[in-house]
Amino acid sequence: MGYYRQTSLQKNLQLRARIIQTIQNFFIDNDYLEVETPVRIPAPAPEAHIDAVESGDWFLQTSPELCMKRLLAAGIPRIFQICKCFRYGERGRLHLPEMTLLEWYRTDSDYQDIMKECEALIGTVARKVGLEDSVVYQSKKIKLTPPWPRIPVRDAFDKFGSITLKTALEQDQFDDIMVAEIELNLGQTQPVFLYDYPASRGALARLKPQDPRYAERFELYIGGLEICNAFSELTDPVEQRARFEREQDHRRESGKSEYPMPEKFLTALDDLPEAAGNALGIDRLIMLFADSMQIDEVVAFTPEEL
Repeated sequence: MGYYRQTSLQKNLQLRARIIQTIQNFFIDNDYLEVETPVRIPAPAPEAHIDAVESGDWFLQTSPELCMKRLLAAGIPRIFQICKCFRYGERGRLHLPEMTLLEWYRTDSDYQDIMKECEALIGTVARKVGLEDSVVYQSKKIKLTPPWPRIPVRDAFDKFGSITLKTALEQDQFDDIMVAEIELNLGQTQPVFLYDYPASRGALARLKPQDPRYAERFELYIGGLEICNAFSELTDPVEQRARFEREQDHRRESGKSEYPMPEKFLTALDDLPEAAGNALGIDRLIMLFADSMQIDEVVAFTPEEL
């Protein structure tokens, strides 16, 4: 018998299956409809920092977001999906060009409601895999008992960054400072919600009514891992089109291709009620519970093995 890397992964693959089954049951038990939407679409959401994989004249989805919000607009109040998403050129310790995402959306909700649901979901997963109120990741004990701390992005820059949020945005260093200086400090003893991102970093998020400099967006960090990205949904089609056009401008200025405008999604926004949604990286969540530093350790095949 030859050598197979997968032989050493059986424990993690069993854990992966148990976690995915637990997630499905969690949402079904909470009156969510499990849905499937097309993987191959005519137009992804134009985002400057995310590149879609071409598939003929169409694209492989970078997220099921656009189709799922159309289901909300059609009157389905709670939906979830676990699916494959594709992002060109993403490969590293925490990244795969083909990844598994959980996305869920609920009407009559905002990003604060999704934070509470994150606490409940991950707590349920922890109990199902035999843990109680904590998980050990890379020799650090992380308490999972809610509520989890909530830190505005501006405060995180003040506490951990070498420059302020304002300066980082002016110098186009926001992402660099986040990755190099801030993320590794988050969620080391408890999960942390990093919330209220600058408006320019919330392409599909609703702006805060009391302070439109910020978007109602959060990311969850556990053990320095970014686990999910959530927000209160923008429902204004005029504002959404303007944001997409700005993202197209950024892509063009960076020498990247422009994408077709997702017109059917924009039309559906007229009927989208107040809602919130979340995209959670299944692979990274499994990394946390498997105590793995490499995403390769929690998937059956890497691109290089195909």
